[in-house]
Amino acid sequence: MHDLDLHHIFQLGLILVMIAAGITAIAKKFKQPYPIALVIVGAIIGLINIPVLEPLKDFITEGEVFNFVIITLFLPALLGEAALKLPFSHLTDNKKPILALAFGGTFVSFIIIGFSSMWLLHFSIPAAFVFAALMSATDPVSVLSIFKSVGVKKRLATVIEGESLFNDGLAVVLFNISAFSLISYLDLGLLGAGYGLWEFIKVVSLGLITGALLGYVFSRLTRYFDDYPLEIIFSIILFYSAFLIAESIHASGVIAVVVAALTFGNYGSRIGMSPATKLNISNFWDVVTLLANSLVFLMVGLEITRINVAENWGYIFIAILIVLIARSIAVYSSLFFIKNIPLSWKHILNWGGLKGSLSIALVLSLPRDFEGREEILLMAFSVVLFSLVAQGLSIKPLISWLGVNKKEKSYQEYEALITRSHRMETGIQEIIKVRKNLFVSELVSKEIIDEYEKERTALHNEIEELFRNYPELKEKQKMALLKHSLYAQYEAISHLLREEIISNEVAEKEQDLITNKIVELEDEH
Repeated sequence: MHDLDLHHIFQLGLILVMIAAGITAIAKKFKQPYPIALVIVGAIIGLINIPVLEPLKDFITEGEVFNFVIITLFLPALLGEAALKLPFSHLTDNKKPILALAFGGTFVSFIIIGFSSMWLLHFSIPAAFVFAALMSATDPVSVLSIFKSVGVKKRLATVIEGESLFNDGLAVVLFNISAFSLISYLDLGLLGAGYGLWEFIKVVSLGLITGALLGYVFSRLTRYFDDYPLEIIFSIILFYSAFLIAESIHASGVIAVVVAALTFGNYGSRIGMSPATKLNISNFWDVVTLLANSLVFLMVGLEITRINVAENWGYIFIAILIVLIARSIAVYSSLFFIKNIPLSWKHILNWGGLKGSLSIALVLSLPRDFEGREEILLMAFSVVLFSLVAQGLSIKPLISWLGVNKKEKSYQEYEALITRSHRMETGIQEIIKVRKNLFVSELVSKEIIDEYEKERTALHNEIEELFRNYPELKEKQKMALLKHSLYAQYEAISHLLREEIISNEVAEKEQDLITNKIVELEDEH
């Protein structure tokens, strides 16, 4: 690869952003999971020789560049955003399935994949358990972005988020132990097992302490400011400092970021953030994560094309099978004694255990002289490609087939009544328009309009009866109407400001009041 100056790097980055944004926009327009589209298009770009994009592909697929961008640049932001918006009460309400999957499920999967890889893929002990660590994590970048795009029930989404946020940190710890310390621990026998356990506890505990301490400090800091641009900067510093400080003291940076963001998003928002600040921080991180996710999945697609699957189909098939079986055993066994988790949810948690960018970034971080590095890289890339494309594309149909997101009967009835009422209203307006244009006798049109209005009145009565039977349905409609009204009021003030009818100070004060009301409505909901 030719020498790259900063100007050229910026140009390549801008081209990557433009491609990622374009693909994401098209996928969203057609209501398809944009991560899958980005991976597929990235792989196609990687396979086709496009002279203009060759410098970009060479730059992105450099192992060091990919590893830095995914782990250091994007991972803290993506983990922080997800944890920031996750109410602590939701976590505590679902702590049993989350802990069972994040701890029990991860260890079960790690053990099964590790020993199976030694037996069936003929990996050495370190290589087998490095591969096991890579494949035991449900990559948060992949899981959260795809499940957000297909939509799942709130409680199921919380379990998925909780597992992906915490088991990712555990898998990174297992990866580091397997790659750099496992052989020395095995040579020490029982004493080595004790050292390994202590190393695991130390790394996780230090990550928890670092994240909690930084989250608390920055939360207290927000009490002294009511300035959302500054508080957004605080959140950026918090996420990245938690990650980098934890890594510098050999703790889990991933766990530190998650705990710091949870503390800041729950404790900090309660004691030091106005509703306007909470909304603006949320909106800022929405933009950041959309951009980061888009770039991550496009880069994964480009990186995956480096693998050479020729003459390795048999081993790749076995590797995919091992990972799928291990995930199934891990999910169903860890949730066996957990009540209130429907079987359909277990199926989704099982098939939705996607692998992604983190697995690729970690395997690329292995030293060049690590025994079995190329074989692990081949298997990891193949499993990630299968996971994102095959599992990612089929998860939405699976959710629909299992009826997990099936709307309540009351809402289905309401939609049917609204649709018929809208039909009647449209029919009446069309008759009035045709009557005027074609000079049709009012006597003729009135007879049809009366019939339509009679049916519309009956439909309105049915809707009122439905609201009496299902008060929560009426509340949902009231909230939607109020939010639309508040957004319109916000825009009206912006119009007065643009026309220089009111001052900036008055506009900001009134818009903050409206923003606070919007946040209060969302909190009530």
